[in-house]
Amino acid sequence: MIAFPNAKINIGLNIVSKRKDGYHTIDSCFYPIPWYDCLEVVTATSFSFLSYGLEILGNTSSNLCVKAYELIKKNYSIPPVTIRLLKNIPMGAGLGGGSADGAFTLKILNNLFQLHLSEIQLQDYALKLGSDCPFFIKNQPAIATGRGELLEPASLDLSGYFLALTTTEIPIYTKEAYIGIIPKKPLKSTLDTIQTPIEKWIKILKNDFEDSIFPKHPKIELLKKKMYKAKAVYASMTGSGSTVYGIFEKKPPLLDCKIISL
Repeated sequence: MIAFPNAKINIGLNIVSKRKDGYHTIDSCFYPIPWYDCLEVVTATSFSFLSYGLEILGNTSSNLCVKAYELIKKNYSIPPVTIRLLKNIPMGAGLGGGSADGAFTLKILNNLFQLHLSEIQLQDYALKLGSDCPFFIKNQPAIATGRGELLEPASLDLSGYFLALTTTEIPIYTKEAYIGIIPKKPLKSTLDTIQTPIEKWIKILKNDFEDSIFPKHPKIELLKKKMYKAKAVYASMTGSGSTVYGIFEKKPPLLDCKIISL
């Protein structure tokens, strides 16, 4: 069985408070975008995980596709499988590609072995993989609060716009991104903000991680300025990663960016 896990971007990202469990409470809009990995799961005589395309660092056992299989196997008598992943979405870039791979593995296993797990049950499993993994179960625009796992549908449609994305090779680690962040409640929630015309977002919608990342990595800030110079109606860093995106009314003449029609 084959599926195509997609990336997402953060439209606005407020770091609201520090939690007692060590996590932070966020307020953001998760928006799915058509940039895909390719994932195949087939039954086999023994378990294996094979990856192609972009190099995936770390041990195989830590891959979210493998963890998703192990989670399901704990509660259901499913046979060994071979998982093949063609990796196209950059890793550690704030695009949620790894989270999508894990969540889509859960969905494939559910369908392949007819486990009849509900959306809510799949989201519960996905949360065990990571805070933003539940988003990819429904995979629709959503306001994310809590750790990112509390999701409410967002009536945001960017159809007709173009999205330009550029990712640097600068590794940004979550711990580093939070250094210098002073959590605070925003004047307006992300939900209220995205309901305003997109032309106004530049003044009222931001990613709080930019406050700590841009001073340390001015190259990333320059990428955002480059988007506005190319006439983006809105530009931002996504997540805590190093990817910067711009939303355009017309296809931008940016040859060194990935351009997606939304």
